[in-house]
Amino acid sequence: MPLAFRSLSHGTIAFGFFNVESDMLLLQHLFFFADRFCAAVVALAEQEGLAAPGEGGRGLSLAGWRIEDPAAIGDLGGAISGTALSGLIGATYREFPFPARPEQFRQAPEGARTQGVIGRMADQFGRAEEIPLRWNRATGTVALGEFVFTEAMFGLLVGYVERGGMPRWRDETPPDYVRAMAARLAQLRSPLRPAPA
Repeated sequence: MPLAFRSLSHGTIAFGFFNVESDMLLLQHLFFFADRFCAAVVALAEQEGLAAPGEGGRGLSLAGWRIEDPAAIGDLGGAISGTALSGLIGATYREFPFPARPEQFRQAPEGARTQGVIGRMADQFGRAEEIPLRWNRATGTVALGEFVFTEAMFGLLVGYVERGGMPRWRDETPPDYVRAMAARLAQLRSPLRPAPA
C-alpha cells in the first residue's frame, strides 16, 4: 500500500503500490510501472545524475500516466473494502479484489503480468506522458515529475520498491528487475540506494 514520504517540493506525499496483483506505483497523481521505475533509477545512477532540461544537460524519463482529478484516481480505502470502486484504483480492485485471507496480502512478484490490463485502465482515467527523472548532483536532489527529494529521501522510495512496499513481496521474493536494480546500485555505491535498515 502507498506510504507517506517527505519531499522538498510538496511536503508529505503518497508513494507506492496500491494493488497487490499489479506492479503499478503511484506518486500522488503520477502513475508508472515498477519495472520502468527500476530501469530509470539504474540508468540515472549509471550516468551519475542528469541536469534538468534547459540547464545544458540531458534528461531521463519513464513512461507513465498523469491523473489530476481525484475522482478519476479513486479511493483506496473504499476500493479495498469493495464499497467505492470508482476511478483507476477502483477499476483495479474490480479486476483484482483485495485478498480474502490476511496471509494473501503480499505484493505479487509476478505483478508485471497484469501491465496490459492495468495500462488500459490507466488510459481510460488519465493521460499518458513521459515523466522526467532528474538528479542534480550539485544540490543533492532528485526530481521525479514535479516532486523533488533529497538523495536520501529518494533512496527511501527505492527501498520501498526493493521491499515490495507494505506488505512486502510475497515469500520475500522480489522480481528479477528489483533484484537487478538493488545489485547495480550496490555495485555503483550509488547515493540513490536506500540506507541500510
